[in-house]
Amino acid sequence: MAGYLPFIGRQWPLLGFGFFTVFWGNLGQSFFLSWYGADIQQTLSLSASRYGGIYALATVASGACIMLLGGLLDKWRIGFVAALIAVTLMAACVSLSFADSVPALAVGFFLIRLSGQGLMPLTAQTAMARSFNENRGKAISIALSGVPAGEVIMPALAVSLIALFGWRQSWLIWALSIPLLYLPLTYWFLRRSKTSSKEEQISADHSSPGKSAGRLEVLKDWRFWSTLPAVLSGPFMLTGIFIQQGFILAQKDWSPSWLAGSFVAYGILHWLSSMLSGVLVDSFSAKRLLPYIMLPLFLSLFSLACLNGLWVAPLFMSFLGISIGMMNTVISALWSEVYGTAKQGTIRSMMMSLMVLASSVSPWLFGLLIDAGVDSFGLFIGSAIAVLLAGLLVLPAYPPIARK
Repeated sequence: MAGYLPFIGRQWPLLGFGFFTVFWGNLGQSFFLSWYGADIQQTLSLSASRYGGIYALATVASGACIMLLGGLLDKWRIGFVAALIAVTLMAACVSLSFADSVPALAVGFFLIRLSGQGLMPLTAQTAMARSFNENRGKAISIALSGVPAGEVIMPALAVSLIALFGWRQSWLIWALSIPLLYLPLTYWFLRRSKTSSKEEQISADHSSPGKSAGRLEVLKDWRFWSTLPAVLSGPFMLTGIFIQQGFILAQKDWSPSWLAGSFVAYGILHWLSSMLSGVLVDSFSAKRLLPYIMLPLFLSLFSLACLNGLWVAPLFMSFLGISIGMMNTVISALWSEVYGTAKQGTIRSMMMSLMVLASSVSPWLFGLLIDAGVDSFGLFIGSAIAVLLAGLLVLPAYPPIARK
């Protein structure tokens, strides 16, 4: 972990851009939007399944657009793309503030999932993967640590703003944060970003010699299909849990404040596992770590299904944080290791689209099961078994050999 300090000291401007781009992208993440779900459902008189269905359709549409737009990262300057996405994110916040019908809500969800969940982290990860070679794992983990930072800070801010100003007005405050804070910060970072070590930063044209795979080559690779269920399991389960957290609170007899407090444990362990995974990726490679990343997710779902009591909330959230931190870093580094960096915008946009589509299904599917009377044990023990099977499918493609 000590290796992070000299690396940050040399490359802090570009790393800062990655971190804050991911951090503001949290506005479109399910963990953040979940704190508005109850107010939106009450205001618009929506059932769990209908709310989940609207969320799912908006997310599906955003996922399709991400695949079309992601290739621009291979053609346009990162800073210009980031600014365009930030303006879209601001428009999304304003749209949600004024949403007074199902179509208006769907538009707001579409814009915020497209820009926040999809394009902002995609932009940051592409910049890190393309810019760094031997420290790629560390760079990606630093950028992605913007997610756990948001998980610790933003739920409390959201709850406070909703209590003080109401849920609609709070979205206008989030919208104002983009031109007042995000855009000036990232402009300042990018102006100061530079290459201080030729061994660290490499151009896309010379990275991963002999490998320059695009979408077609990826889709022809059997290893991609073998690992796809594991890759998609994280966003699928995470979104379902967060969007339908009201069901979990009722089943487990937890208060919203107790679950909100457990987000602190989730965020801290998410960050620690992400940072540790960055070091491990640089030491062992993402390919060798991939088979291990499913175990914490399985333990999280298993504990949520089989255990009861207040103490279960921080336990399952801790396992969930460890899992997501590992998965985000390892999977993000995997695409550069296996397929090179020349077409990372194209490949990552495809993967981001698939992950967004996976996250769109779970709120709707969980909502249907909940409305059908399935209890928490049945829902989450089934989820745990599915995750275990997805982990086993990884083994033929990337067996856990000790070293590179």
